[in-house]
Amino acid sequence: MHSRFLSFAFAAMLSLLLTGCGYNHFQTLDEQTSAAWSEVLNQYQRRADLVPNIVATVKGEAAFEQETLTKVIEARAKATSIQVTPATLNDPAAFSKFQAAQGELGSALSRLMAVSERYPDLKANQGFRDLRVQLEGTENRITVARNRYIKTVLEYNVLARSFPSNLTAMLFGYKVKPNFTVANEAQISAPPVVDFNKK
Repeated sequence: MHSRFLSFAFAAMLSLLLTGCGYNHFQTLDEQTSAAWSEVLNQYQRRADLVPNIVATVKGEAAFEQETLTKVIEARAKATSIQVTPATLNDPAAFSKFQAAQGELGSALSRLMAVSERYPDLKANQGFRDLRVQLEGTENRITVARNRYIKTVLEYNVLARSFPSNLTAMLFGYKVKPNFTVANEAQISAPPVVDFNKK
């Protein structure tokens, strides 16, 4: 009876201790971070999936700048070649490499859309117009998904660095997670502009 009471008291005390030191909050935020990251990856994949159709449509414009098209193809190949694993979220170097590759693809696509304004036949192509609208929508979804991820990681990192929850982080191996950089944020805050009224 006495040992059962001690076991119950110890379990209750341990539960209270873990709750008070942020353990449960770490669990929640870690799951939320993973879910937010999955959505970022989904939207990046959606963008990558649009590229072959955009490239195929643009190739129909015989005089289109080949260098611009090649950069989009190369940037997509680089972005999709990076293997993303759950460990990427805890590896600043891997995260930075992934971020840089996605930034290059975004820049290449923005350049392609800007250059396409010089080609009236391409601008008039309904298939290309539809792809541009899809691309703009995808870029907006990427921004929303990334902002959600940034907010979740910020909350997680504050918990991991604050006392006394930082002791829990050390004890259970909850490391600070890398986040998107300010320079990259400036880039994604201005998605490609789609204006079909330009002559």
